[in-house]
Amino acid sequence: MRNIKLTLTYDGTRYKGWQKQKEEDNTIQGKLEALLSKMTEEKIKLDGCGRTDAGVHALNYVANFNTTKTFTTEYIMDYCYKYLPGDIQVIKVEEVPLKFHARYNAVSKTYVYRIYNNMYRDVFNLKHATHVEKPLDLEKMKEGSKHLLGTHDFQSYTTLKSKTKSTVRTIYSIDFDKEGDYIDISYTGDGFLMNMVRLITGTLIEVGLGLITPEEVAIIRDKKERKYAKAVAEPKGLFLKEVYYEKNNY
Repeated sequence: MRNIKLTLTYDGTRYKGWQKQKEEDNTIQGKLEALLSKMTEEKIKLDGCGRTDAGVHALNYVANFNTTKTFTTEYIMDYCYKYLPGDIQVIKVEEVPLKFHARYNAVSKTYVYRIYNNMYRDVFNLKHATHVEKPLDLEKMKEGSKHLLGTHDFQSYTTLKSKTKSTVRTIYSIDFDKEGDYIDISYTGDGFLMNMVRLITGTLIEVGLGLITPEEVAIIRDKKERKYAKAVAEPKGLFLKEVYYEKNNY
């Protein structure tokens, strides 16, 4: 048995997210599993590094699968390139130890949220950035983001409804990069809850628009109730940028 690690990039615009669904096969996982199963003539199950929602993109998504076939990594990559839809591309294929798991071995992740801040939309980037027409106060957004750094219970900033799963996460950094009318907000943490980045970004946009104060970011956080974070940023501006693994931890 071999364990194959894939790194892929995809435009999530027309997909229902990463995770395969019983009633809907228009997912990234569904497309890949079907292709790899055909290639290997085995029933392939992919383990992904996490879920991305419908419409969310990835620059470096990591997944792995087991196979008994002896195909070279080059053959697998070429096969995927030839037969996958053009908006999904495998960019790296590696054989790794059997104990490697794309999700369980991940120690941190970076997501990037892209905003286009201009009165008029950018027609060439409608699917990959959220358009905010009114000027954003970047300094106030930075001030508000500081209240989210460190380890907190992010129950207010998630749509996760499970009463058994922990909503405590650690955010190591939130960085802002402005180039022209584009603002990229990068979030690095030990893990992110369902819709967590989108809810945080929506709240920071509210801060930037002057709808709430930077201090209210902490107030919402401490309420620990979903209803207090009212703004959810659109999925199209969100990218999974990087998944980090400890060297030699598998």
